[in-house]
Amino acid sequence: MDTPFWKTKTLEAMTPAEWESLCDGCGKCCLSKLEDEDTGEIYWTSVGCQLFDAESCRCSDYANRLARVPDCVGLTPQNVRTISWLPQTCAYRLVAEGRDLYWWHRLVSGSAETVHEAGISIRGRVSANETDLAAPDDYLEHMLDDEP
Repeated sequence: MDTPFWKTKTLEAMTPAEWESLCDGCGKCCLSKLEDEDTGEIYWTSVGCQLFDAESCRCSDYANRLARVPDCVGLTPQNVRTISWLPQTCAYRLVAEGRDLYWWHRLVSGSAETVHEAGISIRGRVSANETDLAAPDDYLEHMLDDEP
């Protein structure tokens, strides 16, 4: 049996299709996060991006997200190594750190549903959409104790 591409290739060497397939579909990247300006500490919220579809756990306009959402961060092989808020379970982070994917990742399990079945995704856990919130302080009531 062939060794999976994520075990043999660097992030930079992956094809666009391989790169995209690394996303496990958890949706955590699409949650709003707050940063303490003094300490740099990141606080997770249960607020979804304006383009986030909480049912599918996917972006509703992935192709145009960077143009439509000014603070959307497009992941690249270069920046995944420096983004502190990437989830601990993120495949991009795991591969960049030389670690393997979890059993529930679709590339391992063969199913896009296992990330949800394992309770890793944020499906069913989004409490608001950022378009529903009028002021920055509105996010505080949606702050989480830990990374979801």
